[in-house]
Amino acid sequence: MRLSKTFIKTLRSAPKDEIAKNGALLTRAGYVHKEMAGVYDFLPLGLRVIENIKKIIREELNAIGCEEVLMATLQNPEPWEKTGRFSNQQVDIWFKTELSSGGELGLAPTHEEPVVQMMKNYISSYKDLPLYIYQFQTKFRNELRAKSGILRGREFLMKDLYSFHTSEEDLDRFYGEVEQAYERIFERVGLGDCTFETFASGGIFSKYSHEYQTFLPVGEDTVYYNTDKSVVLNKEVLLPEVLADLGVTREELEEATSAEVANIFKLKFKYSEPLELKFADADNSEKIVYMGCYGIGVSRLMGVIAEKFADEKGLVWPESVAPFRYHVIGIGEAGASVAEEFYAKHLDDALLDDRANVRPGEKFADAELMGLPYRIVFSDKTLAEGRAEVTVRASGEKKLVKIEEL
Repeated sequence: MRLSKTFIKTLRSAPKDEIAKNGALLTRAGYVHKEMAGVYDFLPLGLRVIENIKKIIREELNAIGCEEVLMATLQNPEPWEKTGRFSNQQVDIWFKTELSSGGELGLAPTHEEPVVQMMKNYISSYKDLPLYIYQFQTKFRNELRAKSGILRGREFLMKDLYSFHTSEEDLDRFYGEVEQAYERIFERVGLGDCTFETFASGGIFSKYSHEYQTFLPVGEDTVYYNTDKSVVLNKEVLLPEVLADLGVTREELEEATSAEVANIFKLKFKYSEPLELKFADADNSEKIVYMGCYGIGVSRLMGVIAEKFADEKGLVWPESVAPFRYHVIGIGEAGASVAEEFYAKHLDDALLDDRANVRPGEKFADAELMGLPYRIVFSDKTLAEGRAEVTVRASGEKKLVKIEEL
């Protein structure tokens, strides 16, 4: 990417209606464009971050045997009506639309019902199980208040994984594998030391479910944790019997604000039973398929990373998700020439600020705002010494590096 050729423009101040830090900085730095409350376009830089997060998730899920699909966004009401979830009284976040020929469709807020309906065509025997499928897809939720930048949107990108099993024991086994995969994912995106598996309400089919909460001052959740954070629980389950189950007392726990970035849930028969997803066991008896579901808010995760690491100068991306590794700037005739050479060798990893009529100070400010891991400046002055100036965005550390060692 050459800044002289891209349509992206940085802004010195955020739009007046963008209050959240992640939304303000992502807009100012040219990563997203706000269409309306809770609805964002992802521009070239923002899309590269999204794709890097997806790549990490995809690698970890594929490693435990998951298969990727892409399901329809428009929803047939029929399976949802069988589970009672198409009613606006039961689920109040639907976006619905009418067909010109008559009838009503929905825009998917999640995909449990349609994935079960689909799997009825592919699961008939115990030999077909276990089965794990996931997708990256845009979801739609008619939130009453869309706020917090891309942390809570009416349209957002989600990774949803669904597993199908012959037994509760096999569901438990895979559930544990997903827990480990999620830990690796959050470690790889840079949130490993501040994101924790959190006990939450499991509803009527399970005593507990698990969320993954990132400790964040602007988060919308309240969690409680013990000293070593081996026990973290959502405020909704801060009850005497839960504390007894977990072997902790209220006095041991401290309070923190957090943002939910993922959840995992043992559905068991919640959707497979009303939708009659069954299989023939080895003795030819008919049984209901066990299910689990596992979500990660991909665009939300991008917002959490932006919010977590940003400083007073702008965004600060971990290397694993940054849109480019190097922000390259050439100053002076020789500096511009060497910057071009470096850029040509590292196209996939380098953004080149080759704007001719922009002062060096403005280029440096934009580099800090955009938040790429390393800023490399080639100038006539440093080149006279055979060196370039490298600045580490996260720490601000600067050093002169020999060109041949760069």
